[in-house]
Amino acid sequence: MKMNMRCFFKTLLYNKNVQCPDSRRFLSSKEAIERRHHLFMLEKKRQIEKVGRIEKIEVNYKGTPKECTLVMNKNISTPYDCARHMSEWHADNSALAVLDGTVYWDMHKPLTENCTLEFQNFTVAEPQQVNKAFWRSCSLVLGACVTAAFKDSVPVKLHSFPGPDIRSGSFIYDVDLPTLSDWKPTPQEMHTLSAEYVILTRKGLPIERLDVSEQLALEMFIDNEHKSSQIPSIARANGKVTLYKVDKHVDISKGPMISHTAQIGKLAITSVHKLSGSPDSDVKQLYRFQGVALPTGVILNHFAFSILIERAKKLNSARSPISPFTDREPQSIAANA
Repeated sequence: MKMNMRCFFKTLLYNKNVQCPDSRRFLSSKEAIERRHHLFMLEKKRQIEKVGRIEKIEVNYKGTPKECTLVMNKNISTPYDCARHMSEWHADNSALAVLDGTVYWDMHKPLTENCTLEFQNFTVAEPQQVNKAFWRSCSLVLGACVTAAFKDSVPVKLHSFPGPDIRSGSFIYDVDLPTLSDWKPTPQEMHTLSAEYVILTRKGLPIERLDVSEQLALEMFIDNEHKSSQIPSIARANGKVTLYKVDKHVDISKGPMISHTAQIGKLAITSVHKLSGSPDSDVKQLYRFQGVALPTGVILNHFAFSILIERAKKLNSARSPISPFTDREPQSIAANA
């Protein structure tokens, strides 16, 4: 036991030379969350310190109230920092940034070179990309709520969520609950989960992005065999894995995400469906958590929203990551999320 604890604390201090294969055996969900958050913050600090001498870049803003040029810090300043220079309204309502008219950029991702900058909220003329970012962010927050909802005696292993499909009627997260073979949540449990989600969104927490090495990503998710198996294929393109953090919850997604949780308005966690794998699958079953939400500021009466809730209760048709028809689906689903 002493050896295990010593290994844990060395890993917690981000000693890359320490291997701790037994971590997944004794880390509770709460401990795993704290550990990932700690490593995320250490890596973020390291990347900022690595910038060294600060260089300036010119950011040409296009939009209301008027176009202007901002002089910002290369690899440090973010679109959110630019929005704060404009007004509080821009900072609160801008969900996505668009660089040079074509590149969709997270609001909290540092700018790397001279560029033109536009902000997108949920009322833009062509909202496809911002809507996808919204749906994707809802799945991220759902994963955070599910992880925190269960007691430490119930292991919760997040598996993946697919790329956003607004037409499906629900955002989802597929979760492995290995000790609950036939769990059927009560209406009260569903209500409690929705309430936890609302509490998290009302905090207005930033959704932060960080690109890390494959090695660090594997270390951060050593307690979750599903994420660990997905990371190599995700990192295959450039050796990097994109992480997002909301509060202390850290997860994997290619992004982009919206700026902060307060941009998620009216919502409901609507249903949980059991997904079954093939007999020879390593994962015999997953639970598909589903929900529906509207962006803040989008008004819909109770009756109309109840129709959306009923639709979102139906099993989302997105491909199951443990479908018996393919053995590569989990990696491809995670890579596209």
